[in-house]
Amino acid sequence: MIACLRPLPALFLAGLLAACASSPSSRLGELPAPSQASVEQLLQQASESKPEKAALLRLTAADQAYRQKDLTQAVRILEQIPPDSLKPAQQIFASTLSAEIALARSKPKVALKALDHPSMQHLGELPIQQQIRTQLTRARALEADDQHLSAARERVFIAPLLSESAASENHERIWRLIQALPLDALNAPGEENSELGGWLALAHATKSAGTLELQQAAIDQWRAANPQHPAAMQLPAQLSKLRELASQPLNKIALLLPEEGQLASVSRALRNGFMAAHYQAQQLGQRQPSIELYDSSRLTSLDDFYRQAQAAGVQLVVGPLEKPLVKQLGDREQLPITTLALNYGNVGQESPPQLFQFGLAAEDEAREAARRAWADGMRRGVVMVPSGEWGDRVLQAFQQSWQATGGNLVAVVRIDQPARLAQQIAELFQLRQSEARGKRLQSMLGSEVAAQPSRRRDIDFIFLAATPQQAQQIKPTLAFQYAGDVPIYATSHLYSPKEEQNYYLDLEGIQFCETPWLLNTNPNDNLPQLAGSQWPQASGSLGRLYAMGADAYRLAPRLTQLKAMPETRIDGLSGNLSLTPDQRIQRQLPWAAFRDGQIQRLQNNSY
Repeated sequence: MIACLRPLPALFLAGLLAACASSPSSRLGELPAPSQASVEQLLQQASESKPEKAALLRLTAADQAYRQKDLTQAVRILEQIPPDSLKPAQQIFASTLSAEIALARSKPKVALKALDHPSMQHLGELPIQQQIRTQLTRARALEADDQHLSAARERVFIAPLLSESAASENHERIWRLIQALPLDALNAPGEENSELGGWLALAHATKSAGTLELQQAAIDQWRAANPQHPAAMQLPAQLSKLRELASQPLNKIALLLPEEGQLASVSRALRNGFMAAHYQAQQLGQRQPSIELYDSSRLTSLDDFYRQAQAAGVQLVVGPLEKPLVKQLGDREQLPITTLALNYGNVGQESPPQLFQFGLAAEDEAREAARRAWADGMRRGVVMVPSGEWGDRVLQAFQQSWQATGGNLVAVVRIDQPARLAQQIAELFQLRQSEARGKRLQSMLGSEVAAQPSRRRDIDFIFLAATPQQAQQIKPTLAFQYAGDVPIYATSHLYSPKEEQNYYLDLEGIQFCETPWLLNTNPNDNLPQLAGSQWPQASGSLGRLYAMGADAYRLAPRLTQLKAMPETRIDGLSGNLSLTPDQRIQRQLPWAAFRDGQIQRLQNNSY
């Protein structure tokens, strides 16, 4: 931290920077100096020097090895330097270098631990360049550890020390970190009148606006109220693009859904959610596009539909829902009208640039579970999924995401026959081997031994994708098999809203991700309550489809923004929404846990 910067007014900043830039006192020690010598030459000089000089030379050599991307050699050199023999300035340098190496190895928690050294209290007394290096390393570590708000706070603190390209890059990074936060994280207590609070208020203004025009108006209003804020004087590049995008208003949407057939009830919930969001926006006095309904169950030709829609002046198609139709669209090179399909085509299918795809994909929840388990410090996991194609897709999504972060997948259990579940869990946790060891010991001693079976201890957690009925059997079985203390991360499929409290007692402690619609994580958005009063089923399991329908409406005017600014995130009622490179809407969901038969919302560990 730059303790000498924070408490003082800007009037003294110039003098303060000069003081901070002066040479460290002899009490703090000398910092390693850059050298033209090779790593080997520096180490040779160190072997011939007195201890204090040798330590400086080795620090320089370790730093040079790191810059040459030889991380193994850098670590080996650092291990040769006794930390207690270093003066504070050198300890700060060594801690910063250790953190940089840890980040290069994708270990942000190790980096943060390295930076949590007592010598850091003297950071503000060191030369400016060392302060910058250390604090930017801390900011990068916090970001890599998904602590976006803390990372932004570090970058705001370091901003006055930066200049030219470094200052501009830091400015843009602050905005990317802030705008990645969910809406309910933008009201940080105590930050209302601070520079960070200004960034948060700007993000809140843009996230709360439902259309590009309203976003632009919110930005202009914020700038007028905060003319001296860094973001007002230099608008982030992402926001500068909004003015151009806002000049292309969306006036007419075609909603293409089946009114008959197997998907009729799903379609009805999506349509109700879509229209509920439309009417809510109208009641708020916002100019909204007109909606024209089309029945995809009576569709004979996609070409005929698009010709009809074009003739009617449609600028955006929302739908279809049917997977075969989405696959047909995905096979085309071009579409005459930008389309937001409400399902997904084949994975890896190269789709036309006008096609966006959105759905309640279980794969999103699997990836979210992998992210959260890793953030919680889990490293070795077991997957329990149903047999069949759906379970295969969920498993593949979790496995790819989990192993990409460095996680270890210990085993996979296929849930198929309830009668086999107890045996599967016993085999997984190797309880039979434990029981056999107890029997052998009893036989050897010739007397009865009071030995309790013990499970294997190399499993940190279980990822579970299951129905409520399956989950109600799994949790008690784990407890019976001495594995009741193993954390479980689950998809939303085990949660059935509006059940009695006793229904959830057998799910005690299970963590699961769920839509903001059903968890009510955004109290400022009353659409779920309004829809529930009109359609009671919107408060139950169908609420997920109502949320998706509402989000489809809110996404409609912002698809061009998501495409032009890929780092944009939208706080939706089906999740925190972003766009992947293949133009699929991806969701990040909030978390809850079962506690004493109740649903307890959990803090988002991304900030």
